[in-house]
Amino acid sequence: MIEPANADDHATPLTIGERDELIPTHITSRNELNRLEQQNIAIADIWAFSRKHYIFRERFLKGLHRRMFNRVWRWAGKFRTTERNLGVKPHVIETELRMVIDDARFWAENKSYPPDELALRFHHRLVSVHPFPNGNGRWSRLAADALLVQLGGTRFTWGGADLQAASEARDKYMSTLKAADNHDLAPLIAFARS
Repeated sequence: MIEPANADDHATPLTIGERDELIPTHITSRNELNRLEQQNIAIADIWAFSRKHYIFRERFLKGLHRRMFNRVWRWAGKFRTTERNLGVKPHVIETELRMVIDDARFWAENKSYPPDELALRFHHRLVSVHPFPNGNGRWSRLAADALLVQLGGTRFTWGGADLQAASEARDKYMSTLKAADNHDLAPLIAFARS
């Protein structure tokens, strides 16, 4: 089991119960966990782009998270039941997610924003709900990429760095999300294409 002292300061902290849901028993360090999660995400990435999905469905979004983490965590694809320092309260996750989906569908149907901006608004809103115990940033970036490709665009580069690890790129990404919280999407748009 990964001990709390080995937790990544940049990831959403897991409760003891959530850490106990780790599937592989041989994992002892955050680096091993990150490698295993990345392998699982690579498989989900292939699935996400292998055929057209109806992205504006809770079922797809939960399924995407499940596929990203199902070989690592038993809670993969299941909404969190505990409060976090970010995101909405657990009892309103489904309602808030439904509003994000409905808004994004409306934007797409009405061409309210250019594709890059629409996908990044979707990403920002998904990550602000923070529906899962962990992996919300990675999940919402992959969902935004899948949406963008379906809109005829090309995937974002997301700064071209590993945003999971502590880095200058991660710090910049986090600052762009804070700007988006204040209704300024320009830094997030620029970062996603850098």
